[in-house]
Amino acid sequence: IMITILSYFIFFSFQQRIEIHKLRQGDNLILGFSIGGGIDQDPTQNPFSEDKTDKVNGWDMTMVTHDQARKRLTKRNEEVVRLLVTRQSLQKAVQQSMMS
Repeated sequence: IMITILSYFIFFSFQQRIEIHKLRQGDNLILGFSIGGGIDQDPTQNPFSEDKTDKVNGWDMTMVTHDQARKRLTKRNEEVVRLLVTRQSLQKAVQQSMMS
């Protein structure tokens, strides 16, 4: 039963929608942050491993390489990036409150 409850929370309560308006730097549009992770990367080396980007502008990002993720996030013709992110820190907080 607990796994079902946590799955429910993972898919609904712990996801956050984020909209990023890229910064203009000359003729370029930039995100303003570094991109980490990808299925080809060592997750222990990623300082942002608690956050998982599930979708970028509607594209599934769960099984992409670092380079594929970078290309999707930095497309030249997209001024706005819409992310669906799973936040592990929120999951941990809810789990701890349920155990209290």
